[in-house]
Amino acid sequence: MHVSPHVRAVRVPDDNPMHPQFTNIYLVGDGQALTIDSGEAIERYRWMLRGYLAASERTEVAIAAITHHHSDHSGNLKWAREVFGAEVAIPGNARPLLKGRLPSQGVSRLSDGQVLDMGGGARVRVLVTPGHSVDSVCYYLEEDGVLFTGDTLLGSTTTTVNDLGEYRHTLAMLLQLPNLKVICPGHGPLVHDPRERLQSYIDHRNMRERQVLDALARGGAQTSWDIMLHLYPDIDTRLRFAADGNVRSHLKQLEDEGRIKAYPGKPRNPSAARQLREVEHARFRERVIKQAERMKAGQRRALLRAQENPPAGMWIEPPRYELS
Repeated sequence: MHVSPHVRAVRVPDDNPMHPQFTNIYLVGDGQALTIDSGEAIERYRWMLRGYLAASERTEVAIAAITHHHSDHSGNLKWAREVFGAEVAIPGNARPLLKGRLPSQGVSRLSDGQVLDMGGGARVRVLVTPGHSVDSVCYYLEEDGVLFTGDTLLGSTTTTVNDLGEYRHTLAMLLQLPNLKVICPGHGPLVHDPRERLQSYIDHRNMRERQVLDALARGGAQTSWDIMLHLYPDIDTRLRFAADGNVRSHLKQLEDEGRIKAYPGKPRNPSAARQLREVEHARFRERVIKQAERMKAGQRRALLRAQENPPAGMWIEPPRYELS
């Protein structure tokens, strides 16, 4: 899908309720291209990107960049290095958050204001935009008026917020970008009214703050979960945990500003033996998953080989034919 003279989008269908409609991989530039996010470490993302390049492009991936460390955006960084020989570009503070997902070589760190020049007028500026996550960045191609937001702004819903104060600052900064024409989000459709959508995100956060304060005005100390259920009575239950996180981000900012009183909770402290069991169980599950993935890949390879060779296993002597 062509977005602008320098930008194409590869849309990967997604049924995760946190990823409305589909997840997007973007290609910027011709010949030696930049990818912005490359999806989760599962085959359909790799098939979609490789299939698009094979069917539609005479392009090689020179740089594989990400908007933040979450695995649905960064899961294929090693693969991009192995398959395309791409340089991997990550936010400056993301390396500790990407443990196990980075190749041993070819990794560079991005800084605020840095420009990735992909040739032909495709000059992509890095914008440090924390809020959704501590390492979130956006990319701005001012020549085309295209802003790549990852999860900082989504195509059809609001997003989750880790630090509300930083997030509000980020939205205000993005609203001031010159020549802004279209937002390319990490999930969902393109946004063709970018300034209106950014302002709606700002208005939404202001509204949620008022609702949190109104919920607290009912009296008595409440948990974030209590407030979430009051604010989101009809929410898809699979999104409750994410909604609770957003409520907690509002409560944290209100607490920091001295506008509410917080009573510390009492965390569960599992025993050392239980923690060890949980670590061992996690390792066991990971080994089983990796073994299943290897078996599945081997099965696919065997099926492909079966298409290339005669079905010897079906016959002691195969039928033969000649003209009568």
